[in-house]
Amino acid sequence: MTGTPLSILDLATIEAGGSIPDAFRHSESVASLAERSGYRRIWYAEHHNMPSIASSATAVLIAHIAARTETIGLGAGGIMLPNHSPLVIAEQFGTLAELHPGRISLGLGRAPGTDGATFRALRRTHQAAESFPSDVLELQSYLSDEIPRTGVNAYPGRGTEVPLTILGSSMFGASLAAQLGLPYSFASHFAPQQLTAAVQHYRASYVPSERHPEPYVSAGVTVVAAASDAEAEEIYARTELNRVRTFLSRGRERELTMAEAEPLLNTPAGIEIRGMLQYRAVGGPERVREELERFAAFAQADELITVHAAPTRAEQLESVRIAAPVSA
Repeated sequence: MTGTPLSILDLATIEAGGSIPDAFRHSESVASLAERSGYRRIWYAEHHNMPSIASSATAVLIAHIAARTETIGLGAGGIMLPNHSPLVIAEQFGTLAELHPGRISLGLGRAPGTDGATFRALRRTHQAAESFPSDVLELQSYLSDEIPRTGVNAYPGRGTEVPLTILGSSMFGASLAAQLGLPYSFASHFAPQQLTAAVQHYRASYVPSERHPEPYVSAGVTVVAAASDAEAEEIYARTELNRVRTFLSRGRERELTMAEAEPLLNTPAGIEIRGMLQYRAVGGPERVREELERFAAFAQADELITVHAAPTRAEQLESVRIAAPVSA
């Protein structure tokens, strides 16, 4: 059992040869197991035009999972706010908060979560990212009890005070979260480079707010937990290879096979992709918990967002179970 609260990031991934309904059924299984196992919450992330990820309609997926669970926290990690009107997001998450009181949270990112062509298809412009700080404040006001000067309210949304977190992988998000007195979540599970600098800056420059008098940091970490250290290491080797295969298959007419991807592991591109997994906990029950606590201390994290990245559904569920705060 770890002392640091554990949560899960679930991308509702679609297996090769699998289907979107299969991905959603797996997300239901993950949520059910996580609820029994003491995880604090599950976050779902907004991505678009990615054939292996089914969490694009993030609020809809949260509603689906919330209706099939009872107590576990659920939310977005995150909603890419430049893609949306703050009013619409306030209405969506206000609705979720009214349906499932005390269970809904909202992480906000500045990146589009997609490619340029899809960004344009979302009817957004690149200038939208520049208004991210003001959009966060606008969204916050819609979720509060403030009387708006514009006469525009979010119904549902007003008064729900849905908890907000700023997501990031750079100094920008750290600075904004500190300035606004909001929790900060660093995407160290895929962008490890600025973790320590960003967290230190956030904590040092934090401006206390009424709702958050103290800074609060969550950090992403890849997890592969199995019955033994040796089994976990074997699964991680396949996880690493599968990640290289997936990334280097983008833009090709067909995906690379594992055998085709293996010679690419130590190419410059392969090394860069593997470097994204720098922060990880891999091992049997004892070692994986030790590594999670070690990472939490290193990252100065109040909560860890675990990403169970094993290649198969069964291995992912076993990883969730073994790394869990309590035995299911």
